[in-house]
Amino acid sequence: MSFTTTSPRMSFGTAIATGFRKYADFNGRAGVAEFWWFILFVVLVNSGTRIFDMMLPGLPQSFGGVGLVSYGTAEGPISALWTLGTVVPVLAIAVRRLRDGGNAWTQLFWLLVPLFGPIWTAIRLCDPPTLPATVDGEPVQAPPVPGAPVQDAPVRDAPSD
Repeated sequence: MSFTTTSPRMSFGTAIATGFRKYADFNGRAGVAEFWWFILFVVLVNSGTRIFDMMLPGLPQSFGGVGLVSYGTAEGPISALWTLGTVVPVLAIAVRRLRDGGNAWTQLFWLLVPLFGPIWTAIRLCDPPTLPATVDGEPVQAPPVPGAPVQDAPVRDAPSD
């Protein structure tokens, strides 16, 4: 069973390009592969920015009586800029992924609940895709399952005059 809504499955590079191309697009749907490849990219780059931040020379802890955070910590300017630059696309792709799994975007508020919230949200983000109820006002039929017996369409009686 394939859990992607895109055919063929989305590659790592395509998922990154799609994530940034749909930077602030909260409409539509995002497949499982698209979401998790993009999140993996964000986490890997974030780890790299934190390493670079730790390599920056530290500043004095105070300057004129005002406490400063040293750039030698993991929360430096590079990782801060990366985080600010990716917060909107991560939220957008999460909303699209929840919609693809048949959940409301408000499921993201579970992230505010300690311990249980991130686990529950991760489970919701792994939900298999659902078909939309209608497309252009017409009901959507599920694609046929390979190897399943084909059912004939019901025969309707001809209208009598």
